[in-house]
Amino acid sequence: MDSGISREEHEEFRKRIDETNKRQDKRISELEDSVKEITALTSSIERLAVNMESMVKEQEKQGKRLEILESRDGEMWRKVVGYAVTAVLGILIGFVFTRLGM
Repeated sequence: MDSGISREEHEEFRKRIDETNKRQDKRISELEDSVKEITALTSSIERLAVNMESMVKEQEKQGKRLEILESRDGEMWRKVVGYAVTAVLGILIGFVFTRLGM
């Protein structure tokens, strides 16, 4: 009849199981730490994405305002040139009429 395993074999088997459990516990602990870091990183990336989105919206607003300001300067310049051309034409027409005696 088979008498089973000896006490020494049982102790050796128990030590190996304990060592395996310790290694697995350490690996699980490291995995849990990694998951925590990944979660924190994901949260940071989400906040970064929200901030980037708001920055893009603000840049679009500023771009529109800049276009308005640039066009305003262009409009002013066109008005000044228009007034200058009108004044020169008025002077020329006045000069021509005075020469013609009118």
